[in-house]
Amino acid sequence: MPVSVAFYGEKGAYTEEAAMLFFGAKSRYVPCRYIIDVFDAVEDGADYGVVPIENSIEGPVTQTYDELADFRLHITGEIIMKISHCLIALPGVRIKDVRKVYSHQQALGQCKEYLKKLGAESVPYFDTAGSVRMLKEQGITDSAAIASARSASAYGARILAKDIETNKHNYTRFFVVSKKEPRGKGNKTSVVFTAKNYPGALFHALDAFAYNKVDMTYLQSRPVLGQPWKYSVYVDFSGDRKDANVANALSMLKKSTKSVKVLGSYKKATGWMR
Repeated sequence: MPVSVAFYGEKGAYTEEAAMLFFGAKSRYVPCRYIIDVFDAVEDGADYGVVPIENSIEGPVTQTYDELADFRLHITGEIIMKISHCLIALPGVRIKDVRKVYSHQQALGQCKEYLKKLGAESVPYFDTAGSVRMLKEQGITDSAAIASARSASAYGARILAKDIETNKHNYTRFFVVSKKEPRGKGNKTSVVFTAKNYPGALFHALDAFAYNKVDMTYLQSRPVLGQPWKYSVYVDFSGDRKDANVANALSMLKKSTKSVKVLGSYKKATGWMR
C-alpha cells in the first residue's frame, strides 16, 4: 500500500521533488502551504512529512527548527538535493515584459545577482511553485516566478531562463519526519538542548561530545519562543543514539543542561541526490 507523504509547498515544489527522490513515484503526496501544516498533517495521520531544513547559501530554515522542538515527531531520514532555479512566466510573456518576480524569500536571495541585472522588483511569496500557480490563476502577464522546471510543466508555464542562481553549488537539505522511529540503525543523530545559565555552560554541554569522541557536523541556536533572550541549541552529529559513545555523550549532556530532546537517529544522505 502506498505511503502518504506531506510536503511543504505546492505541486512542483522542490520539496515535492526531494520527497519523490526518497519515496518514489508511487507514494501519495500531499501539498502543504506552510511548514507547520506538514507537521500537523503527520500528527493527523500522514505517514511521513518532508520539510527543508537548510540551504547551502541562505542558511537554516528557522521555522522547521521551531516545529521540530514543538512537535513529538521523529526525524527518520535526510535528503540533500541540488537546486537549479528557473525564471518562469506565462506563455507569451517575454523577459523584457517582467516588472516583478515572485518566489520564496530564500529563492530570491539565491538569485539576487540575476535579479539585480534583470532590474525587476523582488516580491516574496510563500512557495516557489506556489508563485507559478499564482501567476497562472491570476493571469499575470507583467511578472515572473523563480521556481523549478517541474513547476513550469505542472502549471503550463514557460521557462524564460535556466540556472539563474548566483552560486551553482546550491544545495538544500531536507528532513523526513514521522510519528514512528525509523527501523534499523542510523549513522546520524539530531538533538536540541537548552543550556543552563552560568559562565561556560555551553562549553560544558558541548564537551560531552568531544569527551566521547562524537563528531558534531552541525550547530545552530534558536530563540526559545515566549522566553526572550533564551536560546535552544540544535546539534547534528555522527552515530546512532544507541551507540555506546553516543549514549554516554547524551547522558553527560542531560546532566549539564536544562533539557535535552533527541529528534532522531537516521541514515544520513549519501552524496548529492540528483
